[in-house]
Amino acid sequence: MQSLGKENHSSVSEFILLGFSSESPIRTVLFTFFLLLYLITLLGNGLIITLIYLDSHLHTPMYFFLSILSLVDMSYITTTVPQMLVNMVCPRRTISWGACVAQMFIFLVLGIAECVLYAIMAYDRYVAICFPLHYTLLMSRPICIKMMAACWSISIGGALIYTVFTMRLPYCGPHKINHFFCEVPAVLKLACADTSFNDRLDFVLGFILLLVPLSLILASYVRIFASILRIRSSQGRLKSFSTCASHVTVVTMFYGPAMIMYMRPGSWYDPERDKKLALFYNVVSAFLNPIIYSLRNKDVKRAFERVLGDRIAQRLRIFFRVVQGPTKTSCGSGDIIKVHQTDHL
Repeated sequence: MQSLGKENHSSVSEFILLGFSSESPIRTVLFTFFLLLYLITLLGNGLIITLIYLDSHLHTPMYFFLSILSLVDMSYITTTVPQMLVNMVCPRRTISWGACVAQMFIFLVLGIAECVLYAIMAYDRYVAICFPLHYTLLMSRPICIKMMAACWSISIGGALIYTVFTMRLPYCGPHKINHFFCEVPAVLKLACADTSFNDRLDFVLGFILLLVPLSLILASYVRIFASILRIRSSQGRLKSFSTCASHVTVVTMFYGPAMIMYMRPGSWYDPERDKKLALFYNVVSAFLNPIIYSLRNKDVKRAFERVLGDRIAQRLRIFFRVVQGPTKTSCGSGDIIKVHQTDHL
């Protein structure tokens, strides 16, 4: 990918990521804050993936998509935050031309995948609530796999178009990117050429990759809410609304900043505002996803209790086997079963 234009157009071999404040005390505070945020995000999303893998009760399409979302979020934040942390302690804050291209491409692949994945998850909730009797047929394992294959195909194709048409432009200086990573709007500002075509292309791609999935999400939830309102039981309506509330929250906080960033005219570019927007849909959304889905989801809570209970029971069984020794195996097995049952009670 490094040959996308460097050899013919660009005289810049590396860029400088200006990031946030250059004052040392503020950089120390920001470094500590973002490091903790990054570690908590990895821990939270990793925990969700582990629970879904270990608990058979969560082996459903909804939680399959949730595990993919958590994996995407972990990769998404890892694409940008470690580089940002290094630049906060490294005075040069440079990134090579090739690394900038790679970071841009991977970030776009994961960002577009998240957009499409939200639409798939909305469709999953639509089928579950509006067609519960046909859910297993409409959301079978082969169909879920095909959906994910389409998601990654769209993501890679869209990211490739963005990256190629951005990095094929000449970059002859200055080489300071007023951002904390190589994002398309910030890099385009350094191009030594007319970027009006890129502005139009970014708007078209934003319409296809952001507005189309968002329209599908809105259409799904209009049908979902119409179906919920027909439920006679107020408790049933509340439960159905609660099921969808977490998804609506995540979609709102992700799509809003992303649409402002990728669908506005190039003349509206504001580096300080763009950095805050990027933090919101890249870092904050990845941090909040496991919190929203786990704290508002009883299935995840129960899975955590079951997995934790099984692990404690297993340790107790091993402990009693060691204490009782090989001569007490026959009479000790009943006690072990009782311990296991007591643990689950």
